[in-house]
Parts: sequence; C-alpha cells; structure tokens
Amino acid sequence: PALPTRHPRVTTLAMSSPRAELTALATKKKIDTDSRALAEALDAADEFSHLRSRFQIPRAKPSAPRDETIYLCGNSLGALPNGTKKYVTDQIDKWGELGVDGHFTDPLPWVSIDESVNKGAARLVGAKEVEVCVMNTLTVNLHLMMVSFYRPTKTKFKILVEAKAFPSDMHMLQSQVKFHGFDPEEALVKFEPREGEATLRTEDIIAKIKEHAEAGDVALVMMSGVQYYTGQRFDIKTITKAARDCQIPIGWDLAHAVGNVPLNLHDDGPDFACWCSYKYLNSGPGNIAGCFVHERHATNDKLNRFAGWWGHRKEDRFVMSHNFIPSPGAQGYMLSNPSVLCCAALRASLDVFEEAGGVLALRSKSEKLTGYLEMLLEDHLSQYINIFTPRNPADRGCQLSLTFPAGNMMEVFSKLCEAGVICDERKPDVIRVAPTPLYNSYADVWELVEQLKTILIPGYTSRSPAIGVTTWTKRHKFMGLGVGVAVIAAAAMIIGKVRR
Repeated sequence: PALPTRHPRVTTLAMSSPRAELTALATKKKIDTDSRALAEALDAADEFSHLRSRFQIPRAKPSAPRDETIYLCGNSLGALPNGTKKYVTDQIDKWGELGVDGHFTDPLPWVSIDESVNKGAARLVGAKEVEVCVMNTLTVNLHLMMVSFYRPTKTKFKILVEAKAFPSDMHMLQSQVKFHGFDPEEALVKFEPREGEATLRTEDIIAKIKEHAEAGDVALVMMSGVQYYTGQRFDIKTITKAARDCQIPIGWDLAHAVGNVPLNLHDDGPDFACWCSYKYLNSGPGNIAGCFVHERHATNDKLNRFAGWWGHRKEDRFVMSHNFIPSPGAQGYMLSNPSVLCCAALRASLDVFEEAGGVLALRSKSEKLTGYLEMLLEDHLSQYINIFTPRNPADRGCQLSLTFPAGNMMEVFSKLCEAGVICDERKPDVIRVAPTPLYNSYADVWELVEQLKTILIPGYTSRSPAIGVTTWTKRHKFMGLGVGVAVIAAAAMIIGKVRR
C-alpha cells in the first residue's frame, strides 16, 4: 500500500530564526517586542487561530483574575476537542439502542472500530497503515514490543537508554531485564550528557552505540523521540541508522513526540515505536495508545509475541480456531478488541489534525510560538529563569523546560496556578511550559510571561488586561454576592424575631 503524506525531517535551523522574524515584525509595526500589541498582531496573522474554537479550554478558578485558563499543559494532558462528547455519546446511544448488534451495524461497526482511527494515526507518525495499530496503553505496548525485539543471550543482553528516561519506561526496562535473569544495574547502559550540559549530543549517542556493538553486548537501543524532562528532540533517523548499521534492534517511546513534531517512522526505519494519545493528541486522560512495527517485520513468523484473538487475521477471526494466524504488521500484536469509547474520543482529536493539514503544517507556528516564549523569557526574565531545552528549534518540540536559580520553583508554580495559568512541574526544580499550536495563542504566551514578571520581579505591575477590569469585576461580583447573602441573612433574623 502507498504511504500517506510524509513529513520531511527538519534537520537544520531555519533560515530565519523565530527571533529574527518576530523582531522584524515588531520593527515594521513600530511596536516593542514585549508589547501585547505584537502578540495581537501575531494572532491576527495566524492561519490556525480558528482551531482554538475546536477545543474547550478549561475554566479558571473563581479566585483567578481571568475566566478561562491560560492552558499551556498539552505536554501532560491535551485540551478537550469539542467533537469528543458527540462522538462518545453517539456510541453510548448506539449501545443502548442496539446492544450486541452494534458490533456489526453501520456506521462505525464496533468489530472494526480501530480502523476508524488507524489511518489518521498512521499519517501522524509517517507510516503505512499496516505498520500501525491502536491498542492498550503506552507501557503495556512497550512490554509487548520487548517480547519480539529484546531477545537477550548470556553475552548480549544490554539495553542502551537515556539516563533521564521517563520513569515508567525505566520501570518497564528494569522488569524486563530482571524477567530474563539479568541485573538492571549491569544490563541498562545509560546515555549521559557531558559534564556541565543538560542535553545529549547525537554524536555521543552514536559513539556509545558503536562502542557496545563492537563489544557485542547490546541487545536493544530504546529512546524517547522528545525527552519528557528536557524537551530535547532526538534525531530519530540518524540514531536509528546507527543502531541498524550495527544490527541492533531499536525502538522509540514517542509519548512527547506524536502530535508535537513531524515523524517519518517508515522511512526512518526503527523496528518499533509506541506512543500515548492524551498529550498532544488530546484524546482524553489515560486514553488508548498507538504502536508501530516496521513493515519489514509484517510477515516475519520468527518473531515471538504475546498473542490474543484480536491479533488473529480478520478474515477468519470469528471462526474461533485455536490456531493463531496473525494479521500482518502491527495489528498482529493486538490482544483484545479495543475500547469503542476510547477510539471515538481519539477520532475527534484526529479530525482536528486533519483540518489543520497535519503536524507538518502546524510546525511553522509551533516553532514561532515557542520561539516567541523563548525570546520574552530571555529578554526580560533571564536573571530569574534558566531555559535548558535546546535553543535550536529543530532540536525541540513546543515545550520549554525552565529552572529557577533562586530555588523557588514550587512558589512560582503555585502562584501561576492561582492566577489561572496552567503548566506543570517536575521535581526537583523544573516547570514545563508547552504552547501548542492547535489551541494556544501568542496572547497566551504573553500573558504567561506577564504573570511570571509579576511573580519574580519586585514591584512589577502587570500590564495584562486580565489584571484590572477582569479582576475588579470578579472581586466586585463576589463582594456583591457576599453583601446579598448578608442582607438575606439579616432579613431572616429580623423575620424570625418578629415571629417569635
């Protein structure tokens, strides 16, 4: 089958950096780069601004100086697409009306509900449809991939992984090597940044792969597409080629990459990849995950796997034979029928990506939006905040990871939350901020920075329109409500005394 539209990998810094473009626009319009007017001009020119209306942005707490949050937490949980409720409710109604007959009744018969999202998922990761399936959750899928691609021997049993891998990945790897009888301290070889550096260099990763290939002791390379803590985007194509040239299987955790940066899994050639769908894919908390197995393994009957009936080939799955014949490709790894409601929620999110034209189409806005945040932080808060995410837009997604030299990260985080600015923290000292191009605006970024200035710069007065009219209105609404309650209470007391 033909590949869906593919995304060319961005490998070098754009000819015009975000800062240069933003500064040129400010100069042209004769406005300051840190003025709200620049954010408004950027939003007015944003071809994707209408997509914000496709989402429900969380409401702020009544005590916050705004009605709608500044939601910059898509790296943890994406916002709710407006279409989700209808898609899920449609399937609930179908269940109520048809019962078991819903499995074979159009539209969207449940027996093939995963097919309604497989094609869109394949486009997002730059794969053929046969290479992708939607199933389970991320760590479950990684365990399933290990059955096929981690086949250790007494001498060749080590796994190369980044030192700051997401804890669930590390727990998964530790349990796998222990299951095979090895000591994780010996079996897990970690890619470490150079002394004094926060992120990994591609040449160092490749050098370690070659070193262990020559030693003949490595059985698997396992990495993340975008590092959850630092926000670093790894060069999947180059690192995959290095592993494959050494005949070492390689897999990728794409939790922070899918929906965030363009992916070309088929062309880049890893053996497998897995991802969740609730971060940048906006499909809902804990929702169904995705899995990629390269086409070269599609009919490889020598690969061991843990099997289940939904992985049996579709044409005779319901014959109920005990002779397992896998579907070709990734779908042969499915165990049970996928959740209908989970697939419905994922479909609503994929619809918005289709409307946008895919991740590649959004990439230019993403680079500029994050570059705008970077510029404002560098120019006005560098005394109070350090950015340790790579500065080259090609080496990151939309997330910036921030540290606070004063050691006041939790205080800053708490005050942001109180102000209705939603990002997330990671111990010991990091706040992660992820302006996502589907629903975040340049005004969102400007508001975040204004709030940070208010928190960090002594005596600073915010220029945000939310701090003023909105705050005054909210306070007086609460005061009015309080006065109203007091009047009613006093009247009730008087009436009570009269009656007594």
